[in-house]
This record gives sequence, structure tokens and C-alpha cells, in this order.
Amino acid sequence: ENLDGLFDGLSGGNNSWISTDERDAVRAIGPKCIGAMDTRIGIKEGMPHRGAPDWNNLSFVEDGIGLDEVDLVPENHPEERTCQSLNSANGCKEVPVSISDDLQIMMFLADGEANNVRFDQLPNSGNSNFTLGLNVTNMSYAHLELNFPLKQGLRMANYSIQDTLTAADGTVTVTENTALTGPEALYLPDGRLRVNQVVTYAASEYPIQRDLFIDFTTMAPDTNEAPEWTSNAPEDGTVIPMLDGVNQVVSGQKTSTWATDDSGWGMDCTFAESGWSSTLDGEGNLNVQVQNSQATSSNAECYVTDPFGATTIDSRNWTFGQVFTSSAVLSENGESIEFTLSPTGLVSEMAINAHAHQASAMGQNRTTTLAANAATLSLPLDGLAPGMVMVMGQAESSSMLNLDFMLNFGLQKASLPPLITVKKNLDAQNATWDASGFSFTLEGDVLDPDGEDVTLSLLICGYETNDFNRASGSGWDIDVNIVSCSSQNPPVTSYDVTITATDESGSVTTISVFVPDPYATTDNTQITDSDSNEITEEGLPSVSMLSTLSVTLLGAVLVGRQRKD
Repeated sequence: ENLDGLFDGLSGGNNSWISTDERDAVRAIGPKCIGAMDTRIGIKEGMPHRGAPDWNNLSFVEDGIGLDEVDLVPENHPEERTCQSLNSANGCKEVPVSISDDLQIMMFLADGEANNVRFDQLPNSGNSNFTLGLNVTNMSYAHLELNFPLKQGLRMANYSIQDTLTAADGTVTVTENTALTGPEALYLPDGRLRVNQVVTYAASEYPIQRDLFIDFTTMAPDTNEAPEWTSNAPEDGTVIPMLDGVNQVVSGQKTSTWATDDSGWGMDCTFAESGWSSTLDGEGNLNVQVQNSQATSSNAECYVTDPFGATTIDSRNWTFGQVFTSSAVLSENGESIEFTLSPTGLVSEMAINAHAHQASAMGQNRTTTLAANAATLSLPLDGLAPGMVMVMGQAESSSMLNLDFMLNFGLQKASLPPLITVKKNLDAQNATWDASGFSFTLEGDVLDPDGEDVTLSLLICGYETNDFNRASGSGWDIDVNIVSCSSQNPPVTSYDVTITATDESGSVTTISVFVPDPYATTDNTQITDSDSNEITEEGLPSVSMLSTLSVTLLGAVLVGRQRKD
């Protein structure tokens, strides 16, 4: 109803009906309208703050606003009608503004933009205490996720959800809402603070004004327990394997089990080799960067740290580095990948399993033991589609973490052409003729070695058709009409049929099928005019490259010559 009212004075506006024209206008001008609105979010430095004045308010960034809606104008609604406005667009539909139970309007970050809200920098750059306030009135449901830049010691100190009700006589009553769940603070592995808050507001609660206040501080808590290693953390001396050109060495799913701390934790590693460093990203992935270093491995001493500077009592000493180098080529027949691994000596022995891999398929697994010498695995390509193929596998050793790898050597599996055959009938002929003599039926099988779909086409007397019947499995049949051949001169009495099979990769197989016409007649008329001679002869058809050999015995045509006495 409010959206319909925005278009008061315009065609179709403010008439208690919401139209597709108005919906399109909302999509077009929505970001501009929101950009001029109040975000209802503010920040104030200093002691914990409640109330209205002196907030550093956030503002919307129009270019960063993305909007989407669901069921603003539901399709095929029972009350849908053609727009009644004279100036409505072709195909315009409208529905009553009352049918909004399932309406959703969503705001998100527009593609290619960095933010959709901003605020002026705080005078103390967040180094002191500050409060974030949010007016959540009429927000039926909202999930707020606040991600703060990395700031040592930043934490959530307190929060408050307040309901303010103004009576008819102007009396203002402020109460603490303890029924709603408060915000949840957590530290990302890279040390950044994230706060999640779910807010709700029932329509029956209006006109209560609901405000959320969250207090932050950089002061250390009164008590802070130091983080601890868990039994899942790698022991001293463990090799943490790396791949050439890949920074991520351990996933966040694994590192999250290595230590515990009430306030979240990170990891601080010191490497023996210069140019080596490590970080935990926001997902907990352990990344190692190597710059201006010729070393392929390095020892490192690592501690667990929390956001307030506390560290584990003991450290862990690990070795980071490449455990093998590898190369791969296609086999000469193109049916497998020759995957060669050479050990670097960082571990004495490891078990390798690998297979050829695509997004939707994988080849058979092959295994080997890699010790002092190089080893080659032949990885079959059976069952994989033509196109790019990668090598996927795992290396295992008792002295190192398992290494999962996906290697791209730029290899392409070639497309094999389809295989097509034509069946013979009970008379040992390629074709079965219709009683009318104007058509015949061919049938056979077609399959693609790569498992791709195959399309068929047939050419006869310059006429092409793809009207094949495809049975389940590989079978096919087609009724071939010879009408297109009847206009040819001299008349056609045998037919060279070309069938083409094309797979999804564009590989083509073409076969020719010879079909004689059993209804063709030979004119053996005897000539009685003594002054004339006539010879009727029929040459054998040219021999085609047949997928299924047809042998036809042609009777000799008797040539007669008779003089009239």
C-alpha cells in the first residue's frame, strides 16, 4: 500500500492496486530512494551510550545497494487483472495491494561494489570505547552480521535491547526487553571480531520503538585464560606438506580443532627460512607465503594466541615444504594420463592414490608407494567426457599431515567419434520396403564411446532429414521416403543413403548404405522396325564405403535385335 502511494499522481498510482509497471519502477528507483533514507544505525565513542542525541549516523551508499523482491506482483494470482490505466505498458498486470502476506523485499550488496553503507571515521579511530545503536522498529525479522576490521583487543562488553512507548499524554516509558536473544560475539581465525544479532518485531507491537545498543571496548577483560593446544594439533616434528604455487596448506575445518580459547584464537609462526610467513584467514585456512626464497622447505615454531595477547605455554615445531614434484602427459593412445611423481626427500616414504578427475566424473583410482625413486601412475580416462581433465588424489605418511591435491596440467581428453551400424533384415538386406514401394525402413544401433548424446541425420537424393526414432538404449530406426528421388532423370533404381552421427563434442561418423529398389523395372521392348536398333542397359551402381556390406546379384539384361521381314 505504501509503495502504491509513492506513485500518487502518476498513471496507475495510489489506486489500491500494485502493478507490474509500479514494480519495475521500484526496481529502477529503489536504490536512489533508499540512498536518501536514514539507515537507523549510529556509532558513538566514549562511555556506554543510550538515547537519541549525538550519534555518528551511518548513511547508505546508493551505488552499493542491490534490491530484489519476491511476490510484489504474484504471477497467476486469482485476483490478477489487466492494468486499467490508459498509459500502462503492454502486458501490464495488477493485483490488489492487500495480497502482501508473502511479499519480500531484500537489500544486499550490489555486484562489483565494496559496501552499501558508510560512516565518518570516529575521532579516536575505534581505539576507545564505543557504542553501536540500531533502531529495529518494524523489522519483522532481520539477521545482522557486523564484521569489524582487525583491532587487537576489541571485544563486546555489554548490550541492551530497549522498548520505548509514548502514551497519548506524552508520557515516555522505557523498558528493558529481556525476552529477545542478545547478540553473539565471535572471533574469526584471522583475529577479526564478528557480531551476529537476530531481531524480531511483531506487527501487534507497534507503535513501540525498539532500539538495540551494543557496547564495545579495547580494554582487556578482568580475567583472561590463555589458549591451549588440543590433542588434534600436529605433534612436534610433523611435516605439513605444500604444493608448488598453492598458498593454502591446511583447511580451516582441520585447524579449528587444533586449539581452544574462550575468546577465539589465532596462530603466530616464526620460520627458520627468510621470506617465509603464515596467516590464518577468516575461514581458518592456514596459508603460507614464500617470497624471495630459494628454499623448498622450512622449519617453523608456532604458538596459539588470543585477541588479548595471551599465548599458549608451549609451542609446536613443524616442517613446511613440498614432499614431491609432479608432471603428467596423455598416453600415446589417449586412453590414460601418465602421472609421474618425484620425491623431494622431505619424508622417507608415502602412499599415493590418484585418479583422472572432472567435475561430474572420475576415473579409476590407482595407487603406488613413493620412496627414493620417481614413480608413474597410469590413470584411465574411461567414463570421462571429452574436455579438460585434472589429476586428483592424496598423499599419506605417518610423519606428515595428509596431502589432498587437485593438479591441473592442461590436459584434454580427445573426443572419440560415435559408432553406428545398420542391421540386415531376414532377407539379408539393409532396408525393409513398404508395400507401396514409396518408402523403406532402416534400423540399427549407435553409441558414443565417451557416453555423450548423439544426433543422427540422413541424406538421400540431396534431401536431408533427422526424423529418427530413438528407442531406449542404442537402437534407432527411420522410415525413408523416396519421393524426393522421383523427379531425377534418369529415374533412380537404387539408392545411396548417407547417415551421419554427431556427438556433443562435434565428432562425426558418416556411413553410406546401398539400397536397391526391388520394384524397379527394366524395359526389354523388342523393336520390329527394321531400320532401327534400341539397346537398354543398366550399369552396376558405384561401390560405396559400406558400414554393412550389401551384395546384390543383378540379372543380365538381354539385348534383342529383330529384323522385320
